[in-house]
Amino acid sequence: MKLLNIDHIPGKEIEALALVKGTVVLTKNVGRDFMAAMKTLVGGELTGYTQMLNEARQIAVKRMVDEATALGADAVINIRYGTSSVMAGAAEVIAYGTAVKIL
Repeated sequence: MKLLNIDHIPGKEIEALALVKGTVVLTKNVGRDFMAAMKTLVGGELTGYTQMLNEARQIAVKRMVDEATALGADAVINIRYGTSSVMAGAAEVIAYGTAVKIL
């Protein structure tokens, strides 16, 4: 499945099928919270949170692709990501785009 962050596929005719999305909500764990608190004393990247968000993006993209596959899509174009805090200690990641059939 092609995944593109542009609104067309160069050199191809496409048929738009539907908006597809994948979403996941992940929570922080006590170990990450403790290490993040320690890291704020010295500064730098919060690698535990970076890993958590990367994992969340991968899950969201897989769910989006699964939805597109169920529609018979060949690609998802114009992909976007969004994040939000749904409650203290939990973050939602959503991946969405347009499922298309290559003609």
